[in-house]
Amino acid sequence: MISNQILQTTVDGLKAIARVELCVVDTEGKDVASTTGHMPGITKAAREFAMGPADSQEIQGYQYFKIYDEQQVEYVLIACGTGEDVYMIGKMVAFQIQNLIVAYKERFDKDNFIKNLLLDNLLLVDIYSRAKKLHIATDVKRVAMIIEAEEYKDSNILEIVRTHYGAANKDFITAVDEKDVIVVKELEDSEFPKEAEKTAESIISILDKEGIKDVRISFGTPAGEIKEVSRSYKEAKMALDVGKIFFEDRNVVAYSELGIGRLIYQLPIPLCKMFIKEIFGGKNPDEFDEETLTTIDKFFENSLNVSETSRQLFIHRNTLVYRLDKLQKTTGLDLRVYDDAITFKIALMVVKYMKYMESIEY
Repeated sequence: MISNQILQTTVDGLKAIARVELCVVDTEGKDVASTTGHMPGITKAAREFAMGPADSQEIQGYQYFKIYDEQQVEYVLIACGTGEDVYMIGKMVAFQIQNLIVAYKERFDKDNFIKNLLLDNLLLVDIYSRAKKLHIATDVKRVAMIIEAEEYKDSNILEIVRTHYGAANKDFITAVDEKDVIVVKELEDSEFPKEAEKTAESIISILDKEGIKDVRISFGTPAGEIKEVSRSYKEAKMALDVGKIFFEDRNVVAYSELGIGRLIYQLPIPLCKMFIKEIFGGKNPDEFDEETLTTIDKFFENSLNVSETSRQLFIHRNTLVYRLDKLQKTTGLDLRVYDDAITFKIALMVVKYMKYMESIEY
């Protein structure tokens, strides 16, 4: 069903062009959209006209027109005035609104199909038969993208993205819950994931101009056929969650870039606790002082290079070596040794994952 807001915008625009007052009412004669105040005496007349056989009629100085939805009268259009010009304008307006109803119904059908596709609610045979009926290409490369913003509940992000981004392309923009907006993007021949990243940045820019901040976007890997879109969507969901844990400083995260974080995210918490206890004993990495944590982060950032790390920390090389020796005595791990460094890095990521899971449980 087309919204009253869309109808109001439409009649306002058509009135500005045709300079004729217009009013759209339902079959009970109740106002739906109007370019003027309530026209006196139209309620009963509109109700009787809707039940009558005529498609158009002049009643009490107004022109009445029926607007159909699949051969059923959906609305009655009333044009203020009589004469050939007003009649022709009314016919064109009624035709425009009827086409709008058809377009929105088709979009609703496609939107419903895409939602069920993402949620794996369709059998394989239904996917291809419904796609053919809706004129949706099945062998086009697509990727699922998820848009999440803290302000989603207070602002209509779905309509903003549809209005500014989805109107002139073949992508599908929908929502399966009250939290996120999903874009099923058709990919061109350009390089992936750069194309998806460029689209994500464009959407973030659009939302930023609308005053919506703290937007995060994730995307999965390309789906070569329409049946694989749900897999790309699941990947995007995981990328969104894993990104919050291990890539807090990034607002665009790709599933293909999650690395070992993707594996850690799927570990059961009891196993994580056992692993941390084996590595650190009774000590939690969070208990390290700020100086030690900064040293560790910078050492990993510089690929275990002692000279470069000491230079960036503005400390003497021997001071860095002393800190690493002290850490080795505490944990039994020497970060200058590759295997120990790998173990320590994974342990820090596991702790980060455990803290995140604890935070969302409360």
